Amino acid sequence: MLLTDKYSRRFNYLRLSITESCNFRCNYCLPNGPDCSSRKEELTLAEIQRVVTAFAMAGTKKVRITGGEPALRKDLTDIIRICKQTPGIEQVAMTTNGYRLERDHDAWVEAGLDAINVSADSLNPGTFQMITGDSRLPSIMRGINQALEKGRLKVKINAVLLRDYNASELPEFLQYIKEKNVSLRFIELMQTGDNRAYYKRNHVSGQSVKEHLLANGWEQIERPITAGPAQEFSHPDYQGHMGLIMPYSKDFCDDCNRLRVSSRGQLFMCLFAEQHNNLRDYLQEDNPEALIDHMQQVLQGKAASHYLHEEFTGSTRHLAMIGG
Repeated sequence: MLLTDKYSRRFNYLRLSITESCNFRCNYCLPNGPDCSSRKEELTLAEIQRVVTAFAMAGTKKVRITGGEPALRKDLTDIIRICKQTPGIEQVAMTTNGYRLERDHDAWVEAGLDAINVSADSLNPGTFQMITGDSRLPSIMRGINQALEKGRLKVKINAVLLRDYNASELPEFLQYIKEKNVSLRFIELMQTGDNRAYYKRNHVSGQSVKEHLLANGWEQIERPITAGPAQEFSHPDYQGHMGLIMPYSKDFCDDCNRLRVSSRGQLFMCLFAEQHNNLRDYLQEDNPEALIDHMQQVLQGKAASHYLHEEFTGSTRHLAMIGG
C-alpha cells in the first residue's frame, strides 16, 4: 500500500502542518503577520490521528510537525505523542522558531520527539531581530545548547540565505558548528506569491556555498532514505555537519519522498502546486483504507517538477501556510 506516483517516486515522509499562525514576523515570510482566522479550521487531535495512521499504513516512516509555529498549539505535546505512538512511525521531528525550546524541551522529548529543526537565520542578535522582528535569539540559542548538552534530540539549525542580511555570515556559522554536534542547513530563499520583489533582491544560490565547502575539505555524504531534500556535508575537523537545500538546482524533484498536509486538512502534493486536495471528509471517521485509496489516486496527478525555475509559485502565498 505504498504511496507512489506515476514517476515511481515513493513517499515515506509526511510533513504535517498543525497551524498557519506564527508569533515571528520574518521579512521573507510573514512581514505583516498571519491571518489569525485560519486557526478556527485547524485539524483536531482525532483528525491528526487519522491522517498519521493512514500515512503510516501506506509506508510512511517519518512525520515532521510544522507550522506556522507549532508551539502556538497548546496541545502540541499530545500531537507529538499521537504521532510517535502510531504503529509504523519510526521518527517524529519538528520544525520550530525555538521560542519555547528552552522551557518545553523535556516535555517534548517525553512525548516522543526525536529530532528538532530550529530556525535561526543569524547568530547576531541585531541581524536576527531585523529578519524576524523578534529579540529572543539568546533564549533560542540557550535552548539549542541545552538540547545538545542533554543529547536526547537530534538538532538542526535552519537559516534562509538572504543577500541583504546574512549571506556574509558563513564564517560565524561554521565556527559555531566546529565544536557542536549540530547540523546547520542553509536554505535558498524561494519565491512565493507575495514576495516577488523581495526574492529578486535577496536570493542567493546555495551553489556558491557548496563550492566553498568542497574547496575547503568538506565532503558530501549519503542521505538516509527518509531524509529531507538537503545535500549534507561533513569535515573531519568539525563536530557538526553542513546542509544545503537548493530547490533551484537541477533534478531537485527527482527523488522527492515527502507529502504535505496543511493545518486545514489539505493534501499538498508539492509545496508549489496550484491545486490542493481536501482530505477533511475522509477524516471524520476511522477508515484509513479509504483515505489511502483516495490519496493514491490523487498522487497520479503529481507533476514531475515544481517549475520554480520558471517562476511558478502555485497557490502558496507564503511558507507559513504549510511549513516549507
